[in-house]
Amino acid sequence: MLHAPIAYDHVGLRVTDRERALAFYARLGFEIDPLYSNERVAEIATASGVRMNLIFNGIARQGNILMDEPVKWAAYTHAAFVIASMRGMLDWAERNGVQITEGAVDWGRRVTCFIRDPDGNVLEFNELKLQTKETCDGA
Repeated sequence: MLHAPIAYDHVGLRVTDRERALAFYARLGFEIDPLYSNERVAEIATASGVRMNLIFNGIARQGNILMDEPVKWAAYTHAAFVIASMRGMLDWAERNGVQITEGAVDWGRRVTCFIRDPDGNVLEFNELKLQTKETCDGA
């Protein structure tokens, strides 16, 4: 199908403080792409090409309206990234004072943990397990 998605281009996150958000995501390996950034939005990317847009018009509030409220409205709740090493992610979080809000959890094909950025946006990190035909077929 020619109209079916073939990849993600980017994830967009609304943030309240430009400098704080850029500093946090820089610690995760993202750098600003000046060709596609302006005073309203920064397109940031990792060396491997993972892209995000930080949108600088967020209003501060307590908690994440999508994840922390008792009524769960339909909406996007988080970005999920593939990482090389869960141990490396857990060590990074400890060194940087970033709380792991859930995990590490083994889901079968991946091991997952969750953190939040300074604005409460949820970020998921996944170490994918090696899959073989036998594990995919349930043998």
